Amino acid sequence: MVVGFPLVGTLALQPNVTTGDVSSLAGIQNDPNYLQITAPVQPGNSGGPLLDMSGNVIGVVTEKLEPTQSAGTSGEIPENINFAINASVIRTFIQSENIPYTTASSAQLGRSAPDIGDLGKSFTELVQCWQ
Repeated sequence: MVVGFPLVGTLALQPNVTTGDVSSLAGIQNDPNYLQITAPVQPGNSGGPLLDMSGNVIGVVTEKLEPTQSAGTSGEIPENINFAINASVIRTFIQSENIPYTTASSAQLGRSAPDIGDLGKSFTELVQCWQ
């Protein structure tokens, strides 16, 4: 599940939750630092958490595959090809900065999507940068 603030200024100013699957354990050109996900993302989802079905953060949303660029290369318009930074990369960064964190088991895989969405909304905040 992805929690974020897609299309700020157009949609509601509350976190939105979308569901999908991890479709690959690698990103563009087999980059192991990323996960490929099918959860729909829009501008404003970047930086939001990617949660497993226990509510654990397993990644941070970064981008979606640019449809027009891919169409020019492959002749096909890609759908729901999105990416998140893998939790292992995030963990390495947090450790390098000596930031305390905790890990959790994914033993509660039976949580409902609404419960996980509520959990994600409880710690996801909108951050905007203005020039």
